[in-house]
Amino acid sequence: MRWDELVERVRTAGRYDTPAEAERVLRAVLTVLGGHVIGDERIDLVHLLPPQAGALLAAQIPVTEPVTGPEFVETVARDLAPLTVPEARWATGTVLSVIADLAGDDLTHRLLADLPRGYALLFGRAELTPAA
Repeated sequence: MRWDELVERVRTAGRYDTPAEAERVLRAVLTVLGGHVIGDERIDLVHLLPPQAGALLAAQIPVTEPVTGPEFVETVARDLAPLTVPEARWATGTVLSVIADLAGDDLTHRLLADLPRGYALLFGRAELTPAA
């Protein structure tokens, strides 16, 4: 997949008016995500995505303290100012859902297993808990 194809998928999924708007959102979310994805999952995701997207992920230094899903969205909102938190939640969910579709179920489950609870919906997945 090429960068422009990934941007187009984000543009379509997020219903953005222009490729430039979709690219801005894609870059912001990938940059924040890059600090939170580590290990084999990071390597697999970098190789799966177009080179420009993989480079954005790989260039980020892993965070020392994981953040919750809402904190992740707030970070994206700051990077995409003047977007509001609800707009950033839409942007984050759009990009991460596109990535989950590209990654497939196995890699997406591995990514979610390494992230704190609360990210599944951002990836377009249900977060099921075992019955008590």
